[in-house]
Amino acid sequence: MSYSHQSMGSGSRNARGYEFGRTYVVRPKGKHQATLIWLHGLGDNGSSSSQLMESLHLPNIKWICPTAPSRPVTSLGGFTCTAWFDVGEISEDSHDDLEGLDASASHIANLLSAEPPDVKVGIGGFSMGAAIALYSATCYALGRYGTGHAYPINLRAVVGLSGWLPGWKSLKSKIECSYEAARRASSLPIILTHGNSDDVVPYRFGEKSAQSLGMAGFRQVIFKPYEGLGHYTVPKEMDEVVHWLTTRLGLEGSH
Repeated sequence: MSYSHQSMGSGSRNARGYEFGRTYVVRPKGKHQATLIWLHGLGDNGSSSSQLMESLHLPNIKWICPTAPSRPVTSLGGFTCTAWFDVGEISEDSHDDLEGLDASASHIANLLSAEPPDVKVGIGGFSMGAAIALYSATCYALGRYGTGHAYPINLRAVVGLSGWLPGWKSLKSKIECSYEAARRASSLPIILTHGNSDDVVPYRFGEKSAQSLGMAGFRQVIFKPYEGLGHYTVPKEMDEVVHWLTTRLGLEGSH
């Protein structure tokens, strides 16, 4: 294990009393220019996220990899595992667990709140983690959580792999009501990737999420389909993310 790893203790509880797990930090090997939160998928943890992030060639990024609370999950018949929010079947008419979404988005914002003002910050994730990253993007644009409390972080990049956008149906009408929200939405770079053989989060939901963001005024959304890819990541996809982050965040590259 690298010495750049640091493990932080478990932290806050969300509104229902579920406690967030351990947070893992991967220190930048070069000049610290950006800090990104990386959010794992259902049933996973921050330790495996930190190992993936450490393998990427991004020496100017500090990675913060939290662990979701353990909670009963409806889609698993009430089985308890790590989950950022409760989720049933992913469908056009599924009900969003707004309380769980807000609790996780708030926990993540708190983790970013201590970063130096000259460091650019962003959020990325896989599957359910991608859903929280995209939900956080909408909170940033709207300037508030679903509860109405102010969203405190100035996001500069959002990455979503094999995920979906919670609350996509009402997003356009909410953004259109506010000039400030429209301005923030249009300035936030987002990259979404999705395998067209994904049998967990169907490809059409990734595509629909990108379209919904674009229609709501997020003008800097890139959607990358991957032929034959299931519900997992591959090196080619991560290379794409590395290149995109380096370009979008103006990182110094390999030195």
